[in-house]
Amino acid sequence: MSIIGIENFSFTYPRQTEKILNQINLTIEEGSFNVLFGKSGCGKTTLLRHLKPVVAPHGEVEGKIVFQNEDIKNLNTRRQSEEIGYVLQNPDNQIVTDKVWHELAFGLESLGFDSATIRLRVAEMASYFGIQHWFMKDVTELSGGQKQLLNLASVMVLHPKLLILDEPTSQLDPIAASEFLETVHKINQDIGTTIIITEHRLQEVLPMADHLILMDQGEIHLHGTPQEVSHQMHQTNDDLFIAMPAPLKIFLKTQKVGTHYPITVREGRIWLESLNLAPISTEIENSAAETSPPLLQVKDIWFRYERDGKDVVKDLNFEVYPGEFFGLVGGNGTGKSTTLSLISRIYRPYRGKILLEGKNINKLSSYYLYHNFLGVLPQNPQSLFVRKTVLEDLYEMIDGPKEKKTDAYALSMEKKDAVAGVIQLTHLEHLLDRHPYDLSGGEQQRLALAKILLLRPKILLLDEPTKGLDDFYKQEFGQILQELKEQGVSIIMVSHDVEFIAEHADRCGLFFEGNIVTIKATRAFFSGNSFYTTASNRLARKYFPEAVTVEEVVACLNQQKTF
Repeated sequence: MSIIGIENFSFTYPRQTEKILNQINLTIEEGSFNVLFGKSGCGKTTLLRHLKPVVAPHGEVEGKIVFQNEDIKNLNTRRQSEEIGYVLQNPDNQIVTDKVWHELAFGLESLGFDSATIRLRVAEMASYFGIQHWFMKDVTELSGGQKQLLNLASVMVLHPKLLILDEPTSQLDPIAASEFLETVHKINQDIGTTIIITEHRLQEVLPMADHLILMDQGEIHLHGTPQEVSHQMHQTNDDLFIAMPAPLKIFLKTQKVGTHYPITVREGRIWLESLNLAPISTEIENSAAETSPPLLQVKDIWFRYERDGKDVVKDLNFEVYPGEFFGLVGGNGTGKSTTLSLISRIYRPYRGKILLEGKNINKLSSYYLYHNFLGVLPQNPQSLFVRKTVLEDLYEMIDGPKEKKTDAYALSMEKKDAVAGVIQLTHLEHLLDRHPYDLSGGEQQRLALAKILLLRPKILLLDEPTKGLDDFYKQEFGQILQELKEQGVSIIMVSHDVEFIAEHADRCGLFFEGNIVTIKATRAFFSGNSFYTTASNRLARKYFPEAVTVEEVVACLNQQKTF
């Protein structure tokens, strides 16, 4: 029995001629677990928002969506609130109260449930989700993973029939993300709630899925079981095959035939066991960047947000070299983003100093600091958007020197060339007339990066820049960063995306309790970890312990002659 039926559905944003959704036809079976994925900007979020009319964007609609045999537009607000749950990408955007217990009760109170029912449901959900230990806390004290779990529990307390999740793990560290997705799977298995989730972490979510739905350019491109869709994508050389889990990519790059494709690390290990492999060990080289003087030095930094509060950063020391990509990984709330804020002088440490080319950043003017050294891409790209269109927002970033008024034409041409170059580099050509807030999460990240690059920084500070990006654009984004490195730009990137860091960073550090506990060359770093490592390394470390990317595992397998 179907719970959602989408019939010839199309949608166009205001003042746009191109449809963002085009003739969508899709049926969602009751009790099923459905994963929706595709390139950034393909229409995933727009489609999901139309499955709950109170959050649907304004624009021109064709066709219809049916919820349990009723036109979804006819559902009143109460039914939408109770029967269709929606979890957003950013945990902070959905929390509306100050206390954990009040957040759990808020939806029930708003719908007028009696006190006895509220107490029962809140207690039940708090126990089910393991929230009872932080039940009385302020929401500001919670980690990102706890906030997102609270959002999920606050939705589930209403007992929805359909649960929609829009990239819910994009801002969570790998361990918290895995735990969150396991909870979503448990809800589907234990309660029978229908799940529709958009997620770029196919490695984690694909084994849970009954159906995989691939969107491309506003249309349903492929739909079937994970095995069926994987097979079709491989057969047709679909460029989004790069989003598939590492075991599957390794299998299909080395094994030309097969009846069962390994999707999980466990299945991949079983396949490797059958190949009669000989272990291969390779030498791990240190980063060559350390041979030159450091561009950035962080020395003995201590910082706390409140005078009598706990230290968030503790005795922090590290260096970054010209043209180096330095990656920082670690759990939510360990101090990674705070460190970027200290380097960018948003906050100032109460002890220690930060040097840029040997100069204390506290002695540099803001104009000199941001027009000669730093480019900062914040975790929330929307904080950079101030104009009504993408093109206007890009031009806003370039403020020509006021003393050059007599050379206005030359300045105008210089602006145009700079903006045109960054548009081409970040692939924003088809979005120039769109409002920045109408872009997808991945497109907003690209626009924010484009604005920062217009400042031509020597050091690029990136806070979770790959969240919301599909693997196709991540590959292009990695190439952009490589080009910047070749031009001498240093990159410091805070990220939960260990696969991206493993592929592109020169060195990597692990943040824990306000400090970096270890810094190593990237391959050495990831080949020694159990959880903060890549799926490829977990899959093949018995035979190829130093291989951390898909390409490295494939290269090692191609050296073997036994299969």
